[in-house]
Amino acid sequence: MQNYSYPLDEAWTQEDIVKVIDLYNAVEKAYESGIKRDEFLQKYRSFQDVVPMKMEQKRLDKEFEIESGYSIYQVFKKCQQAKNGEKVRIQNERR
Repeated sequence: MQNYSYPLDEAWTQEDIVKVIDLYNAVEKAYESGIKRDEFLQKYRSFQDVVPMKMEQKRLDKEFEIESGYSIYQVFKKCQQAKNGEKVRIQNERR
C-alpha cells in the first residue's frame, strides 16, 4: 500500500468526498488488479456529478497522477474501448 494523499476540495460535502475517493480507489484497482468496465464507469459518472467542469477534472487527475502515478484519464480511455462486463487492467511502466 502506497502512502499519498488524495486531492480533495474542502468545499465538498462528505458525500461528495466519498464519491471522489471511490473513483480514486477504482483507478488504483484498475492498475493493481483490474476492474470491471461498468463498475469504473459508474464511479466515474458519480465523480462527474461532483466535479462537472472538465478543467477541474483534468486538474484533479493531474494532481492524483503526481501523487500516485495512476491516471484517471488512462483508465477512463481504456474503459471506453472495452466491452460491457469486460475487466480493464492498466499496465504502469512507472511503478
